[in-house]
Amino acid sequence: MWEVAPSFRLLGSAAAHPIHQPWADRVRPRLVAAGLDRGWLRELIPPTAGYVPDFLNPAPGGPAPAPEAEWDAIRTAPADRVRGDLEHLARHQGSLGPRLRALHDDPQALLAEVTQEIEAYWELALAPFWARIRAVLDADILYRARMVAEYGASHLLNDLHTSVSWDDNALRMSRRKQPLTRTTAGSGLLLIPSVFTGPGVRTRTTLPDPPQLVYPARGAGSLWQIRPARADTLSAVLGRSRALLLKELENPASTTQLAHRTGLSPGGVSQCLTALRDAGLVSAHRVGRSVLYARTTAAETLLIAAT
Repeated sequence: MWEVAPSFRLLGSAAAHPIHQPWADRVRPRLVAAGLDRGWLRELIPPTAGYVPDFLNPAPGGPAPAPEAEWDAIRTAPADRVRGDLEHLARHQGSLGPRLRALHDDPQALLAEVTQEIEAYWELALAPFWARIRAVLDADILYRARMVAEYGASHLLNDLHTSVSWDDNALRMSRRKQPLTRTTAGSGLLLIPSVFTGPGVRTRTTLPDPPQLVYPARGAGSLWQIRPARADTLSAVLGRSRALLLKELENPASTTQLAHRTGLSPGGVSQCLTALRDAGLVSAHRVGRSVLYARTTAAETLLIAAT
């Protein structure tokens, strides 16, 4: 969920983004066509930097929770927490619209509708690209883990962001407006890398959950760079058509789009995609009336090894 809110906010901005513009150009028309720019997320996530209700970022149950686990946590969020978060949002932006007032009055009746829209946004904007995003996040976590092992936790905390420092047994955030204490934030500290949250850091402090500190993941700047993939190297293993389709899936695409770009018949493309999906190399994501196919992490690893 820490990728959902900042990515949605980015899509609502008219300004060009130095890193994520290639992604935004592909996703924004789909967002508008699906009407997701006029729904719950549009009211819950302000278009400019500002407070996002904490119930939208539930404490994860493990290091890599499935999206469905986060949807369930939002769907079953305590009514008092939802109301408190919405009142906080109203203080930030002056008032709530009719839709959010209805959510405030009866969270249990409407949270399922909110979650359904979040799922639709996920499938449209993030799921087709998740293998690539997840690779950046995993690389960041590996880097931080090695740093802790070699230099200790203090070195890790001083390396997270220019606004974050560890000194005299205290973690300091130079631009945070309110102090963060153990009595208001709970025990522990959860560090969460994010590719969309930059350039600053974000926090969530909701008792009894541990405080969350979200920071820009290393390597996000190269996320959308086109990486050369040689289909001919894999042809002997996968077959020419399947290798060609994997190469073409640098960006998620439909069967019709792939057929047009490769010259293969729609039936042949569909047959190859089914085989690639069964092998765990391709995932399918429904966007409106279309189904977009995307390379999985296993496919990305295979292509990198073949270059």
